Amino acid sequence: MGKMHFRDIVNLKSYPLGKATFATTCAETLNENGVLVLTDFLRPDALVLLQEEAERSADKAYFCTQHHSVYLTPPDPTLPPEHPRNRQVESSKGCICDDVVAANSPLRQLYDAPEFRSFIKRVTGEQALHPYADSLSSINIHYAHRGQQLGWHFDNSSFAITLLIQKPDGGSRFEYIKDLRNSALGEMNYAGVQALLDGDLQPNVLSMEPGTLVLFRGRDSVHRVSPNESDTTRMLAVLAYNAEPGVSLSESARMTFYGRLA
Repeated sequence: MGKMHFRDIVNLKSYPLGKATFATTCAETLNENGVLVLTDFLRPDALVLLQEEAERSADKAYFCTQHHSVYLTPPDPTLPPEHPRNRQVESSKGCICDDVVAANSPLRQLYDAPEFRSFIKRVTGEQALHPYADSLSSINIHYAHRGQQLGWHFDNSSFAITLLIQKPDGGSRFEYIKDLRNSALGEMNYAGVQALLDGDLQPNVLSMEPGTLVLFRGRDSVHRVSPNESDTTRMLAVLAYNAEPGVSLSESARMTFYGRLA
């Protein structure tokens, strides 16, 4: 397969990424809602190619299960295990890394496209976007089989970009609560997190179909992906940038999520 042109990957008729007015509207939506959902962002042919690519690469995925707190921080021994700061949730998935994604993949063409990066910068307010310096972390494809999930957590990054490649027949709901904490002020809202974990606080559910692009601000908006309830694998691409050049995911994080350093 040869390289696809940018216009053959992105639905530019519905989403004119180069227009400043469109980017401004998207930025306003992201800032107000904490999430921007662009349905049918991928053109049909590009989506089919991504689905075929993800299926072919599935046997290269590294599967792991982690138990972690909602805050993604080490346990605090001064607090009891049942404290929201220490309560553990489970995340389980498979992942293939950037170095497995082919040079002619529509994912890589999208990730590297100046038009796409310019749009993301305008929407997020970032001055620059750089790939990870390590060979694994810039583009990932995640796989979730029956029963696998992404547990409740707050992100460490200011925003995340995802593309849904394949939707399962049940479960795998993206659930979130906007601004449940204020990390900039150090307000962790333990009471709110406890209510969520106890089932006393109901989240919003974000509906999306294959080919949908999502920008999500998850640093203060708690979120999860519920367990897959079907035999159809959920497949999701994650496109990750950094505001500064030369940034690598830590070696411990790479071993945890990818099972290798390079």
